[in-house]
Amino acid sequence: MLTDIIKLLPDSVANQIAAGEVIQRPASAVKELLENALDAGATQIDLIVKESGKTLIQVIDNGCGMSETDARMSFERHATSKINKADDLFAIRTMGFRGEALASIAAIAQVELKTKRSSDEIGTKINVEGSVVTDQQMTAMNEGTQIVVKNLFFNVPARRNFLKSNAAEMRHIVEEFHRVCLMHPDVGFTLTSNEKEVFHLFPGNLKQRIVALFGNNYNERLLPVAQEADTVAINGFIGKANFAKKTRGEQYFFVNNRFIKHPYLHHAVENAFQELLPKDSFPSYFLNINIDPAEIDINIHPTKTEVNFQDTKLIYAILHAAVKKSIGQHNLAPMIDFDVNTEMNIDFGEISKMNRPINPPSIDVNPGFNPFHQGELNRKSGMHQDQSSAGNWRLLYGERTSGQGTDIENKSQQEKEPKSEMRSGNNRFLQLRQSYVVTAIRSGLLVIDQHLAHWRILYEQNLQQLEREQSGSQQELFPQQLQFNSTDAALLRELIKPLKVLGYNIEEMGQTSFVVNGTPVGLVEKDIHGLIEKILEHYKKNATDLQLDKKLNLARTISSHTALKYGQLLSETEMGGLVDRLFACQVPEVAPDGHKVFATLPFNDLQNLLK
Repeated sequence: MLTDIIKLLPDSVANQIAAGEVIQRPASAVKELLENALDAGATQIDLIVKESGKTLIQVIDNGCGMSETDARMSFERHATSKINKADDLFAIRTMGFRGEALASIAAIAQVELKTKRSSDEIGTKINVEGSVVTDQQMTAMNEGTQIVVKNLFFNVPARRNFLKSNAAEMRHIVEEFHRVCLMHPDVGFTLTSNEKEVFHLFPGNLKQRIVALFGNNYNERLLPVAQEADTVAINGFIGKANFAKKTRGEQYFFVNNRFIKHPYLHHAVENAFQELLPKDSFPSYFLNINIDPAEIDINIHPTKTEVNFQDTKLIYAILHAAVKKSIGQHNLAPMIDFDVNTEMNIDFGEISKMNRPINPPSIDVNPGFNPFHQGELNRKSGMHQDQSSAGNWRLLYGERTSGQGTDIENKSQQEKEPKSEMRSGNNRFLQLRQSYVVTAIRSGLLVIDQHLAHWRILYEQNLQQLEREQSGSQQELFPQQLQFNSTDAALLRELIKPLKVLGYNIEEMGQTSFVVNGTPVGLVEKDIHGLIEKILEHYKKNATDLQLDKKLNLARTISSHTALKYGQLLSETEMGGLVDRLFACQVPEVAPDGHKVFATLPFNDLQNLLK
């Protein structure tokens, strides 16, 4: 006889499954606890973490507190004070409305809750471990709530093993802290990590809060945005175009003071900055969209960071117009004032009285100058010929030998050539549109992408340096000081050691300040701040999209940004050196992103083109 196989899960197991949706890392628990503190009406919230939240997360607030019964009920699944019926989901203006947040946290950690209302003489203390209440008693305390979360994922070791380094997890905590603090500038916040205070934010307005979080220099970088329509109001700040960064991270959208991610609305802001920003720069914005909750659905994602609008195109148009208006009002867009008299105050009468002959300007020309014969490498390209690898590409010209060379020729073209014909010095190179290097080989023409070729060369070179931990750096005559937001500063601190191996001698000067004392030998990039921003941005993108190992990620990122650019003029000597170094690589055929580095145009195809 067959038995029934479907059964109800125990609450402890169900809570752990729910925790997998809500609590993905320590930052997720921080978000839920901070939002609950705000909904309690707190005017001061203190966040304390140890080992990036893995060991301890503590949130202390001076909110309304809970009764003894409410304190016990708060750890039950689907228990909340903010929703009574399904229709309430479309009228929500509170933050932490998800019922099982505390239950999910208590399922995977050791939690201690202390809470007291102003009307009560004594508070309540509850200890929960793995969804099981281990202790409940009265306690003396001030009005408000204190929650201590210890040893996150202590009973789910697989999930704990997937946590990143302390530096990486701390970045996520700081990011969640920013998101909560930005739209509640009237609330005081502190963040303490490993007994060291990171932020101490006093109540104020939104601009003061942005400056407190991202630095005093933001005081002059922000432009106000304010736009009201029948169904929506948009307010906040955007960053001036000339202060745009090469890294993402300062793009904040809020709906009714709740942080959201919305690529479509992000495009509205980017489009408003069109032709004002370089291609690889990102505008900063801190914008809140105030809208009737009935017009949105915020219950489409477990962490509530995604929102559906009933009329997304209308919101897009209003947002785009609001940003455009702010740019125009503050003369941020390039303008030509035709009413201004641009004539300089020069007395031409006085000049005419001077009896001097007027000579046309002349230009000295060297008739013997030949741009195709340069005796030394052009320093602007940052190229250095590797003598030890010279000649490896010559295998393209002669017969194939086992274990080396690249098979791009037909079997009928394996005859030996004189060594003198295989020397790079005896072959001519042509640069096509300052982007491609072209040269003749036995089978036809070889066309090399100069950027991808140099990227491959630098990638393998950087990987070798990181593996051997061999560093080489040139001292900066005038050390450059760098300033980053707290998230990027935390990432840069994590990368300082491997960056030093690659020649970037960077030292900390403060919480968000750094100084560059040295750069790699041969680096010609003058905008070190912009270069480091690009490195950080693409490092974050590679870590998220490609899940790359730290060394591979760093080698790929830095080599991409320091490789030869398209449109960069090369001398014939430089082109020869580039080809030599490319075919000395282990994988010369493809760039680190998988694109082909070179291609051949067979001689037969050339003949057919001319028929």
